Amino acid sequence: MKPYKTGYVPGVFDLFHVGHLNLLHQCKELSEYLIAGVLTDELVLHFKGRAPYIPFEERLAIVESIKYVDRAVAVSYHNTVKWDAWQLYRYDCHFSGDDHKDDWQEEHAQLREVGSDMIFFPYTQGTSSTQIKKLIDQSLI
Repeated sequence: MKPYKTGYVPGVFDLFHVGHLNLLHQCKELSEYLIAGVLTDELVLHFKGRAPYIPFEERLAIVESIKYVDRAVAVSYHNTVKWDAWQLYRYDCHFSGDDHKDDWQEEHAQLREVGSDMIFFPYTQGTSSTQIKKLIDQSLI
C-alpha cells in the first residue's frame, strides 16, 4: 500500500523531458491516484513572462498519456493557489520539485492543518526546460 491515497503535482510540463517523467514517476510511487495539474498558457505567460513553446492542449495531452498520471487537469487562475487546488481535489499530498521549497512555506503550513503533506523532490540534474529553451533561443538546437 502506498503512503498517500491521492497525490497532486502541478507544473508547466513544457518541452516534456526526462526530468518531468522522473517527477511524475516519483509522485506515483507514493500515491494510489495521481492528479497532474498543467498550467494554462495564460498562467505561464503571467508567471514566467513568456508563453510556453508547446500549447496548453498539447501539453495536457502529453501529461494525460503518461502511465503514472491517473488524471490531468488544467491549472488556471481559479486554482493557482495550493489551497484552491486542495479544495478542488482534496489530495493527501502536494508534490513539487525542490526548486520551490523555500517559496511555499506558508502553503505547506496551511496544508498540514488539513492533514495534507507537501513533499519536494530533488531537481533532476542534466536536463531542464530552461536549458532546452536557452539552446533553442540561441539556435543551437
